[in-house]
Amino acid sequence: MTDWPHSPPHRTLEKGTYMLTGGTLYKKHIFNNSEKLDILLDIVFETAESLKMQVEAWAVMSNHYHLILNINQENTLPLFVSKIHGLSAIRLNKSDKISGRKVWHNYWDSLITYQESYFARLNYVNKNPEHHGIIDKSENYRWCSEAWYKANLDTAFVKTVNSFKFDKIKTKDDF
Repeated sequence: MTDWPHSPPHRTLEKGTYMLTGGTLYKKHIFNNSEKLDILLDIVFETAESLKMQVEAWAVMSNHYHLILNINQENTLPLFVSKIHGLSAIRLNKSDKISGRKVWHNYWDSLITYQESYFARLNYVNKNPEHHGIIDKSENYRWCSEAWYKANLDTAFVKTVNSFKFDKIKTKDDF
């Protein structure tokens, strides 16, 4: 597989669990209100459902997102990204009455292959709004899976996720 010097490599041929990060062009805070954040998150879940993917963790912010996705069909991640980036750009540009604006810059993905890495990345995504100083507790940020975890998952599982440190995770997150 050829890597391009100015683009992150996308190794998305395998089924499995991926961490996915997408960033807006020039890191602009385009999803800057609740309506726009709702648009993006709705598109993420609708697209995942249509492609038979499971969103395991999510954090959607004004200029980027992080997702943990379980993919059951090979090579569907590029289609997923294309759909969420395309549909959200169309809906956002319509909402802002702007024609042809490029919303997204790129995306970064990594296949999660170790259980420890999986738990650390779940915790990383759940705590990302705190990491960026958007809110004191991610569980109070409705575009993040942290509150959903506490309300819907087994307490022992949530404690396990929260026990994993994520300070050594190498991922694109300079937003």
